[in-house]
Amino acid sequence: MKKGLLIVLSGPSGAGKGTVYNAVTACCPMLKKSISVTTRKPRNGEQEGVHYYFRTVEEYRKMKANGEFLETAEVYKNFYGTPQAPVFRMLEEGNDVFFEIDIAGAKQIKQKYPECVSVFLMPPSFAVLEQRLRGRGTEDEESLATRIGSARSELAQYACFDYIVFNDDAQAATKQVIEIIAAERCKISRNEQTILKMLEK
Repeated sequence: MKKGLLIVLSGPSGAGKGTVYNAVTACCPMLKKSISVTTRKPRNGEQEGVHYYFRTVEEYRKMKANGEFLETAEVYKNFYGTPQAPVFRMLEEGNDVFFEIDIAGAKQIKQKYPECVSVFLMPPSFAVLEQRLRGRGTEDEESLATRIGSARSELAQYACFDYIVFNDDAQAATKQVIEIIAAERCKISRNEQTILKMLEK
């Protein structure tokens, strides 16, 4: 059985990762989503093993010490991480697994699983990025300034990725990500075993 693809979509805050990710998964329902572990409390309607795996801080730290995560991060005093065992199992079963994740997490995944396909979502300009962040209206000016400063340094990380997609139009960006996934599935290196078996007959 041909191994599945691990696809990572990343980029700075305000690049539109969530919008493009949701559009790609809506168009490609065969793409599998990973389920993260978190130490925060479940919100209303969230189910164990569906939205997150909910664990205590002690349990999380034990998992991290055992090297069970593909990537891990602390966000607002809670821990989040992607358990690698279920992801690797889905890949071995021939499923493609799609991630939408921040740049630090994407780099961790790339380090642990170099054959992943990484896509950097780039805003059309920094001015547009800043406008999108301000347009959210969810943060005060100090927090916003910090986030904008972080976004500028995050933009410089594009060279760590395999592909870059400019998101000046979400529909066009979605189409490009889908085309990247399709092209990667057709690579000779990913299909060589199947080809060799055909030639043996």
